[in-house]
Amino acid sequence: MNDLQHKISDLFKVEGKVALVTGGSRGIGLMIAHAYITNGMKVYISSRKAAVCDAVAAELSKIGTCISIPADLSTEEGRTTLVNGIKEREDSLDVLVNNAGALWAAPFADFPEEGYDKTMDINVKAIFLLTRDLLPLLEKNASTTEPARVINIGSIDGIRVPEVDNFAYGPSKAAVHHLTKVLAVRLASKGITVNAIAPGPFESKMTQWMLENMREMIEAKCPLKRIGNPTDMAGLALYLASRASSYLNGVIIPLDGGISIK
Repeated sequence: MNDLQHKISDLFKVEGKVALVTGGSRGIGLMIAHAYITNGMKVYISSRKAAVCDAVAAELSKIGTCISIPADLSTEEGRTTLVNGIKEREDSLDVLVNNAGALWAAPFADFPEEGYDKTMDINVKAIFLLTRDLLPLLEKNASTTEPARVINIGSIDGIRVPEVDNFAYGPSKAAVHHLTKVLAVRLASKGITVNAIAPGPFESKMTQWMLENMREMIEAKCPLKRIGNPTDMAGLALYLASRASSYLNGVIIPLDGGISIK
């Protein structure tokens, strides 16, 4: 009966956990990192631009513990730098947020092979390889009742057909969603759950052009008539990192105000 008497504060407590948030210097990654740090987690952030990553980490450190490890996750060298940087500082990892991503938009007839490869490499391959290489840290203190968490950031463009010419982005995010399910099955016995957030439109550099030129149309098509905000992302990211979601595994959660089901 005691197991049924958990307080909300206990179920959603994340204080003391250690997390890595890739692409954590801006957009959705920054929203998640900020939420984790505000609630007592030790957070490592990574992004390609070292100066930006360092500056954001310094700013976030005013409210908690944030460490910058700049790395280009599209390259083997960058992934190795990040993995070694974490291993030098930590012997275990509670939460891995695979958020770093890329988008390349161009007309179908002109879409370059370079853009397709870059999108797939960062959005899909990097998630697989980084999760694989950090597995020893993730499973160190994990169990099936108190699991470590891998949270992949997909997109509603991996669920529906997007309206803009990003022929690699949508398929890459659909691959992220399926990879999430594959890893959820394979890693569960190690005490690691794997779930994905599929965001709709949020303020970010990736969506800047779209929101500047199509915001009214996007909001009109959303049942809630707005785009997502940092509180929306924080709530779901905290839930997925907390005890409250310990039995959730292999799920893709649209965070889009209902856009993907309309």
